[in-house]
Amino acid sequence: MKVLAFAASSSKKSINKKLATYAASLLTSAEIDILDLNDFELPLFSQDKEEELGHPELAKDFLAKIEGSDALIISFAEHNGSYSAAYKNLFDWCSRINPKVFQNKSMILLSTSPGARGGASVLAQAVNSAPFFGGTVLASYALPNFYENFDLEKSCINNEEINVLVKSAVSKLR
Repeated sequence: MKVLAFAASSSKKSINKKLATYAASLLTSAEIDILDLNDFELPLFSQDKEEELGHPELAKDFLAKIEGSDALIISFAEHNGSYSAAYKNLFDWCSRINPKVFQNKSMILLSTSPGARGGASVLAQAVNSAPFFGGTVLASYALPNFYENFDLEKSCINNEEINVLVKSAVSKLR
């Protein structure tokens, strides 16, 4: 199984990338591809830009990565209760090429933040909208209080109760 994992964030220190990478590492028999959204940076989407540029190669490349995978693990950063601008912009460009951006892939959707809700608002949006864009959400989980529950040195969840929940979510891909 080929799994594509990424954080819906452009932060170079993304805690969501750490979570997505950890979650993907739990799939020991899978081929894992960890993406960095910074490798797919595009101009701000608008119809005018689309008329001027057409469909950018980076958006096509991102869709090809999804197409070449069997499943997705995405961890969403929450910016003011919604998606990060970097993710939303890439998603908007991709949806103009293929409205079913997720291409009927099975998905595990995650989020985390330093706060007690762990990005639950953006995660709810992602879970609710994914089916409209060709995603099959098998499980989701919002990891609260990232810096209390994740060991940065060992790159793993240090709260066993939470770790069980994340492992359970990821196990849906097996």
